This record gives sequence, C-alpha cells and structure tokens, in this order.
Amino acid sequence: MICHRPVLILDSGVGGLTVLREVRFKLPYERLVYVIDDAAFPYGGWDEIPLAERLIDLVGRQIELHDPKVVLIACNTAFTLVGEALRAAFPDMAFVGTVPAIKPAAHRTRSGLISVLATPGTVRRAYTRDLIARHASNCHVRLVGSDLLAEMAEAHLRGDDTADADLLTEIADCFLEDGARRTDIIVLACTHYPFLANRFREIAPWPVDWIDPAEAIARQLARVVETARVLPAGNVSVRGVEAQPDQAIFTSGRRDADSLRLLTGFGLSA
Repeated sequence: MICHRPVLILDSGVGGLTVLREVRFKLPYERLVYVIDDAAFPYGGWDEIPLAERLIDLVGRQIELHDPKVVLIACNTAFTLVGEALRAAFPDMAFVGTVPAIKPAAHRTRSGLISVLATPGTVRRAYTRDLIARHASNCHVRLVGSDLLAEMAEAHLRGDDTADADLLTEIADCFLEDGARRTDIIVLACTHYPFLANRFREIAPWPVDWIDPAEAIARQLARVVETARVLPAGNVSVRGVEAQPDQAIFTSGRRDADSLRLLTGFGLSA
C-alpha cells in the first residue's frame, strides 16, 4: 500500500493547534502530522543562531521521516528567523510560513495605531520591521514582546488558572492613546495567543480588533497543497492509498496526560 503523504505542521508547543483547527476546515481530507518541539519550548527566548541551527536540523529530519507534500511552520518566531533558509536548504519542498499579520492590520485600522503582540524573538526580527516598512509605513506600529504569554497559553489549555492582573501586565503596552486616537488593532503574532483571545477581550481597557491569522494561513496552505499535490486528497475512496490517522509528535518524548487529552480533542493521536 502507498501511504498518503501528509501535511507537516511544526510549532514549539500547542499554539499551532490554532492553525491546525483552521487547516481541518480548509483541507478536511489531508493527513496531518503535527510536530511539537516541546524540547525547545519556548522559542521566544532563544538566541538566533542556535535556534536557526536547531530548526533547520529538525525540519530536515522530519522531512526525511515523513516525506510531506508541504511543511507549514506554524510559528512566527521560527519562520521569521529561518523561512528563507529553509527554502534554500530544501529547495524541492513547499513551505508555508506564519508571519505577523501587519498588512491586513494596516488595511483595517481607522486610528492608524496598531500593536503587534509577539514573542521577544519576533519583535527583534528584521523580518518583522521589514513588514512594517513595506505594509504599514503610514501607521504607528508598536511592537510588544512578551516573555510569558506562550507559557500562560499552554497553562490555560491545561486548565490552570492565570490571574487577570498577570495577563493585563503582558498586554498593557499594546494600548496606546494619542490625543483622540487609540489603538484599534492588535495583531496576535504568536500562534499560542488566540487561545487567550477571549480573556484579552475581557480585560482590555477598551475594545480593539484582535487579528488571528490562522484562517488566512490555512487558505494559503490550501493553495500550496493544490499545486504541490502528488496523490489525490482524501483518506477514503482513494485506490491504493492507505488511510492513516492524524498524528502528533513530541520532540522531548514526554507525553503528559493533560497534553494527550488536549491532542485527542483535536483529533490527533500521539
């Protein structure tokens, strides 16, 4: 039997599930392999050179193991660092990346005041500042890096309590007032953060539009999968193709009960 070539999704933790959820809507018959690089979580505090080396090595090993048709890097920190390097290292592989949604934010803002809520790594990237220069030069864009939100999101998904005051400390710098103008758009530039979006709305000092790029990423993935297709999509009625479940892989080898329950809820076996 011929195995159905999967779509490979990679993130440092469970944040990529926000994107995987949308991918399922767009590509319900594609097999998904979700690589959770929990051995290196969180990426945001890593120095650039060792993180880049780790990511290129990790992606290369996963390509060799799974022979995916497309690789989706579901992490702003990772893709803004090594997106171009991955394409250069693996020229025969199709990649889809995750970058801060600055362009749509610039189109939607009315006040001209935008904040990008990200990890410290994404905030530091020249890639991020280039996006601002190309797509939001007429806006005031505030970059806000949080050391803790990704870990808070993972704790939230495990059912652990996070105090409103602690969350507000992490997002407070996103809210800027300039005379009669106020920040009206906040870009969630880490795939973990949408899991906390409802909490953000509850504690925000005023209403803003929180941009979650997951649906746009899934749309782009669907376009790339269509052009990269080798076998027909679908785990049923495809002659000679062996159906396999969607799979999650932990790079640490550790699989705690809470994480396994979460992944099962997203239809992943581990």
